[in-house]
Amino acid sequence: MTERPTSWADPPPIPVADPGLQPERTSMAWGRTSMAYLVAAAVTLRWVPYYGVAVVLVTGGLVLVALGIYAGQRRRYRQAALGILNDRLRASGGAVIALAFCTVALGLLSVYFVVTESL
Repeated sequence: MTERPTSWADPPPIPVADPGLQPERTSMAWGRTSMAYLVAAAVTLRWVPYYGVAVVLVTGGLVLVALGIYAGQRRRYRQAALGILNDRLRASGGAVIALAFCTVALGLLSVYFVVTESL
């Protein structure tokens, strides 16, 4: 079997030291979260005829958050796998706090749109 050549941009492979594959489960959870943000962005596009440009900005924000999650996913996976290997695992608290803030902001904007329509 031929191994894939690595370039200077590819980090060396990580030996899997976790029989439960915790980094893979966490990576898949971040992927599902990114997909949920993309679905929410697609759903908000239905509001454009009623609310105009404000919804387009919200949709753009949702897409940016989803892309940010996707972009950081490989780094978070690598950190988790190396953390398990070296018995020095740290939670990615900043990413979780940022995602919680974005989720609350999405909820507040959605409530605002619903309330202002009924007035």
